[in-house]
Amino acid sequence: MLKTPFPLETKDAGDADDLEVKEALDRLEKSVDDRVKTAVAEAAKGSADEIKGLKAEIAALKRPGAESEDEEPAEAKAFWGFVRSGTESLEPDERKALIVSDDTRGGFLAPEQFEAQLQKELVEISPIRAAARVTQTTAGRVVWPKRTGTITAKWVGETEERPKTEPTYGQAALEVHEMAAYIDVSNWLLEDSAIDLASELASDFAEEFGRLEGVAFIDGDGVKKPVGILNDPSIKTVANGHAANVSADALIQLMYDLPPTYRNRGSWLLNGATIAAYRLLKDGNGRFLWQDSIQVGQPATLLGRPVVEAVDMPGIEADATPVIYGDFATGYRIVDRVGLSVLRDPYTVATEGLVRFHGRRRVGGGVVRPDAFRKLKMATS
Repeated sequence: MLKTPFPLETKDAGDADDLEVKEALDRLEKSVDDRVKTAVAEAAKGSADEIKGLKAEIAALKRPGAESEDEEPAEAKAFWGFVRSGTESLEPDERKALIVSDDTRGGFLAPEQFEAQLQKELVEISPIRAAARVTQTTAGRVVWPKRTGTITAKWVGETEERPKTEPTYGQAALEVHEMAAYIDVSNWLLEDSAIDLASELASDFAEEFGRLEGVAFIDGDGVKKPVGILNDPSIKTVANGHAANVSADALIQLMYDLPPTYRNRGSWLLNGATIAAYRLLKDGNGRFLWQDSIQVGQPATLLGRPVVEAVDMPGIEADATPVIYGDFATGYRIVDRVGLSVLRDPYTVATEGLVRFHGRRRVGGGVVRPDAFRKLKMATS
């Protein structure tokens, strides 16, 4: 057989070339498919990241703590479902969302939105709450350490015996008391979704509890209620100099009888009729002692200090104490134990087409620094 340096072309070799071409085409197709899939996946990932970023931007633009118009906190939804129809109508998750109070009768605490509205209305009715220091407590009695005596020192010679003195300490305690009321609401009102039931209940409870605690913070006798600032015997009294007529000199004396620390942070507490009487007073140069506020949201001033109007303060009459001046934030303390607990009673007045709601609130208050106040008494001495 003739031998050549080059392989001879045969039909089988042609088939091998076709196979190589097919395999090359398959590899190219797979490579293209992989690239397309990778590109699609990256594009989808980019879209998801963009959507996630947009959601984050929208959330950042929301006011902190605010809910969208379509969203309602689970606690609020569960509470108002309980108010309208009782716990029987609630889903298991909604029942878990209710905040159970420590009331042995099985009441539920109102959600935060309800309490925020309640506190706002209490400030409007009870101005002492706006001026005093308000804290929360988890106990029925709150005790503060109190220093009743200070260290005394004196000048001594080089070898003279040094004096020995010791401070003395005591305690100041406030008891927490309870207020209670109930409201009867018709079934028709509960069933009418157009009625803002939350606002109605908040307004009614706030009005009554605010009225009750406002009286107690000023004139309470300490029996099942706080001791009012007027009834604290440790607060010093300054005489007006006349039993019926107000005096500018007495106001100045009252103000400057306080230590400077409290005087410079003090406010006046008096009712509307007393305010009217003092607005007529002038100094020796004919200038009114009373100055109306020229800035929105700021109170008027008397002798340069803010005025708090309290309807529960006594009027101008013999032996009354119509004016108190002092540092309320330092000297008077209010402690809240239970903001508002509501118990739904669908049975007691069911025959009248009503549902009864029992509201209760636990609060304490009292003077913790009597030296931060002075009272003006309508007397000659």
